[in-house]
Formats: sequence, C-alpha cells, structure tokens
Amino acid sequence: MAIEQADPATGLRVLQPDDWDKWYANLIRAFGGVPEADEERELWNALTEFDRFLGFWDGDECVGTAGAFSFRLTVPGGESVPAAGITGVSVAATHRRRGVLRSMMRRQLDDVRSWGEPLAVLTASEPAIYGRFGYAAAAFQVNAEIDTSRTALSVPPGTDDVRLRYAVPADVLDACEAVYARLVPGRPGMLARRPGWERQGLLDSPGERGGASPLQCVVAERAGETVGYARFRVKPGWSAAGADGTVLLSDLAALDPAAGAALWRFLFGIDLTSSLVARGRPVDEGWQYMVSDIRRCRPETRDSLYVRLVDVGAALQARTYRAPVDVVFEVEDAFCPWNTGRWRLTGDAKGASCERTEDRADLALSIRELGAAYLGGVSLTALAAAGRVDELRRGALAEASLAFGSDPAPWLPHGF
Repeated sequence: MAIEQADPATGLRVLQPDDWDKWYANLIRAFGGVPEADEERELWNALTEFDRFLGFWDGDECVGTAGAFSFRLTVPGGESVPAAGITGVSVAATHRRRGVLRSMMRRQLDDVRSWGEPLAVLTASEPAIYGRFGYAAAAFQVNAEIDTSRTALSVPPGTDDVRLRYAVPADVLDACEAVYARLVPGRPGMLARRPGWERQGLLDSPGERGGASPLQCVVAERAGETVGYARFRVKPGWSAAGADGTVLLSDLAALDPAAGAALWRFLFGIDLTSSLVARGRPVDEGWQYMVSDIRRCRPETRDSLYVRLVDVGAALQARTYRAPVDVVFEVEDAFCPWNTGRWRLTGDAKGASCERTEDRADLALSIRELGAAYLGGVSLTALAAAGRVDELRRGALAEASLAFGSDPAPWLPHGF
C-alpha cells in the first residue's frame, strides 16, 4: 500500500502562540520524551520567534516542528552577518517517510531567502540528515577529560597579575556578557547574543546536575576590570585513595592569554578534585599548549556548527579573505537552484565582491563544499582530496584554499 505523502499546502503553517505546548511536546517526544525542567521550558518559550517557526499538523496533532532564530554570526573579517539559526527540527515517528521534513526544509529555506539572510546554520543531532539540504560541518569543537592530578600547566607571564574571585553567577551576568560581546567579532562562528539568550548560560536545574553542585562562577579581574570568567560545577567523588572529584566546566571566556591561563589554572587546582571535563571548546584554544601532557587530557574533536549558504553572492561578499583571490566557482545546488551557476569571487583582507558570470569556471563544487569552507575551518584543498572539489584551472585550488582560511579557528560558543 502506498504511503500517503505530506501535503504542505494543508499541513504546514506558521506556529501560533496557542499551539506552542503541542508543538513543543512533539519536539520533546522526538528527542526521547524526557521532560525538561520548568526553567528551561520557559526560556525556550520566551525565545521562540513565532513568525519564524513552523509546525506540520495532521488534523489537530502536531507531527513536525522546525524553527529559525534570527541570529547574527561572525564571519572571517569580523563582520556580523544575518543568519537563520535552524532549531527544533523533528518529525513524529508515526509520520516518517511522508515528505514532512522535506516540506519543512523547503519552506524554511524559501523563508530565509525572503528575509534577506544569506546564511542558515544549525547543530545536528543526526548529521546524515542535513547534507541533502545543503548543510555541511564548518566548525568543530574539542571535548577533553583532563587528569589534573597528573597534568601540569605552564602559564604565560602576567598570569599572577590576574585576580580571581567567586561570584554568584546572576550577580555578575552583565560583566560576563560584556566580556563575551568583546570576543564575538574576533572569531568566526560566534553568535552575537540577542536579549534573553544570556539566560541560557545560567540554567541550573537540580534535576540535570547529575550529582554535581549548583552552578558556580569565578571572575577574573585586572585593575578593577573584568577580563574573564568561568562557570562550572563540582561533582564530589571518593575512591580508596581519597578525594577524586570532577570539575565540570560549563563556560569560560577571557580577553587575553594571561586571564585565560589564570582561569584554567584555577580549574586545575580546585581542592578534592582530580579531573576536569571540558566540552565544546575551540579547537585552537591555548590551554592545549600549556599542559605538560596532552595525552592525559584525552582531547576529542567533533563536528559543531553546520553552515548552508542561502544566497551565494551575498554570503561570499559578506566576509573577507586571508589572501587576494580572483576565482570563478561553478556551483551546483539542487535544493536551492537559484544558487546554481557560475560566480566570480574577487576579494582580499579589505573586502570582496561576488557576482554571476559567464566566464570559464576555475573550480567546480556543490553548495555543501562552499558551506564547509565558508568560516575558514575546513580547507578547499582537503575537500578536493576527498573528491568534493574539481580544479578546472591549475593553481586555482591553492589560491582559493589559502584565501578562505581563518585564524583563529571558527567556533560556536553555545547551542541553540
């Protein structure tokens, strides 16, 4: 018997406030059905931009969810570019393989284009899903489980000039947010926080601590100015040899190497602990080069932010380039055909232009490869080695790959 296909004309509609509870219940069920704490549920309700969220309905039942937060994303060169933060994507298990997901992705990208936002970004619970819609991993993160009892830190000059003090996380929120805001332009992939998003870092439901302490905060100060902060929990533990607790790092930001080193040294040295768990950290973060034994830190790299160029010309023009570049891309984009064709990119560290052209192509690739390389964390040379980029003019690959690179590495500071 044929499976009835979703009809986007009748089932798909913009989310209304009165429907949010049903919408959210479907989303939670799709992710395992474990209820969230009230404070977290209330935050997501408050952050929902209803005119940018979609629900797919089968009668009165919500069977599909998708949303798009209105973010601004830092790109190489420091510009803050409008980007749709794709979130809350789910399809009820009873309605799989009926075109529900495709209908929502189709509507969503059409909407993003109509809003004039050149980028769509997401974090993927199942990465295999999103490639067919043009998304690719563009930023990565490091997770580490550090044996602090057997790993020492070598800190830079000036570390001892930094003063640390404990503070109630909510009491120093404004100062911490000021530090974060100063860092945003300096690293691709970072999100400028809109009002309300600062609350995400303070979520502290007792039921989700896993036996650890309430959220703690230490701020770093120099000459009366806040230059960094760390938020963390401590999970006590005991073995036959004695205290064996774990520090669980939630967030850390610092304006300079000395401030960062002071915070890491503090975390390494908390009494009655022997390990530090840090997740979602930048792949080029300095602590990795201060430790005496990186193997005892067990670093693991994994995918983080996925990027999709919704408007090739606007997206490539929005960033700058590490070296002069003049290259014609032959772009294939089956899901958003308005991007398909040839685009001439010319640019350098001062700016860029990207226009349609009839000139002969230098490189051929799909929209996924452009998304992967966009933030400078994945090289076009590596993608070519995987057979994902074809060099049509000798030398064009090296030229473009060098130009697209970024220091520092792209990083997504928090999920959405």
